[in-house]
Amino acid sequence: MNADRQGLQALFDRQGANRWRVAASSSAERVAKLAHLRAAILRRQEELSSAIWEDFRKSPFETWLTEVFPSIEEIDVAMKRLRSWMRERSVPGAFVLPLASGALRYEPKGRVLIMSPWNYPFHLLITPLVAAIAAGNCIIAKPSNKTPRTSAFIASLLGELFPLEEVAVVEGAGATLGESLLELPFDHVFFTGSPQVGARVGEAAARVHAGLTLELGGKSPTVLLPGADIKDAAAKIMWGKCLNAGQTCIAPDYLLCPAGEEEQFSIAARKVVQTFYGHAEADWRLSDCFPRIVDCKACDRMSRLVKDAVDRGATAQFGGQFDVAERYAAPTVLTGVRPEMLIMQEEIFGPILPVISYSNLGEALDFIRGRPKPLALYVFGKDRGALERVKTGTTSGSICINDLIVQIENPNLPFGGVGMSGTGSYHGFFGFKTFSHERNVVVQGPFSVATAFYPPYGRRAQKLLVSAIKKLRGFS
Repeated sequence: MNADRQGLQALFDRQGANRWRVAASSSAERVAKLAHLRAAILRRQEELSSAIWEDFRKSPFETWLTEVFPSIEEIDVAMKRLRSWMRERSVPGAFVLPLASGALRYEPKGRVLIMSPWNYPFHLLITPLVAAIAAGNCIIAKPSNKTPRTSAFIASLLGELFPLEEVAVVEGAGATLGESLLELPFDHVFFTGSPQVGARVGEAAARVHAGLTLELGGKSPTVLLPGADIKDAAAKIMWGKCLNAGQTCIAPDYLLCPAGEEEQFSIAARKVVQTFYGHAEADWRLSDCFPRIVDCKACDRMSRLVKDAVDRGATAQFGGQFDVAERYAAPTVLTGVRPEMLIMQEEIFGPILPVISYSNLGEALDFIRGRPKPLALYVFGKDRGALERVKTGTTSGSICINDLIVQIENPNLPFGGVGMSGTGSYHGFFGFKTFSHERNVVVQGPFSVATAFYPPYGRRAQKLLVSAIKKLRGFS
């Protein structure tokens, strides 16, 4: 639905009137909703593939791999485990509350807002939506207006399955609609996008004291250790860099390569791209397996980043071609890149890989630590000592060793950022927890020890009790 401020307020109030009914739903009722969503996705997946192809020419197989499959996986995990997630958990008692029972209860937060990005327009809306439904919330979802056909599909799909007072999709101009939505006092806001916009979302959420999850991005580094299998690393790195034409928040943004191995890596990387998309660059342009950049503005920005790097002394080992009108950016590897070049000042979000050489591992770690905390960090190598140094000497939302991207696929692990790359996490139980309030439940027994500590203070019995506690607990 398209909504002005008055319409959004009416929708928000409508969900407010319904939120306690949804909160009281059983695990079986929530599982049934997820089962209907699952069936509808599978029934309409060809329609989804067509919408995403029209938006930025992603192949149907890549749509299945990166949009449909992970969404179904998320639903399946929630359906299988929701009953246990919702169960009230007993916790150990406290020393001074020997007769009181304690429990942890997961309760819905209430009304939540999910703001999703354009790069994986279906998966990155459906995955948090599944968690919010599993937790028993009412949801307003705002898909990106940069992928209008996919957004329209999502609105149609969810409108078919849910009443507006439970799940509603609102469409419209990104910034204007987003600002109007953020004026409403949601109980939780879940945003996926850039760190710059995320900061504004965080400020707006803080004004109404909403819970907040920010899934952002940043420049995720890849470290090639001395002695690593360069052919294997090149295959995985270029797959991660070219997947979705590099428009992936956990794509390898740049490569730290041992000095002297840049040419060997570049040759291996070119062969990988030729295997993927064809021998010549003209073949890459025509390949149905290589998506387009989301809009002309983004494509033009990338061409300017590459031009600046080359003008300042970097070398395009291959690629470097752009057709802004067609939103085409060729897979590209740049060597001789230096930190002051523009391409190292912002997230690339395209199929361009800058390569920076390093002399020793300490130098590479200092380079990573001197920049904002990334969403992902990748490292290739066999030296266990060096791998451990990378793990203990850096921080990131996730770290993946000898592979790329796959860390997002395990629903038993949390996915999220740290610092500038995000706040909070989701997937599986961690998503259910994100959209739930962890409520402290204490039931006092027939006698409360706490009464012994009521005023007036200094009574003899009270002193004896305190003395005994200190002795038993080693306080004295």
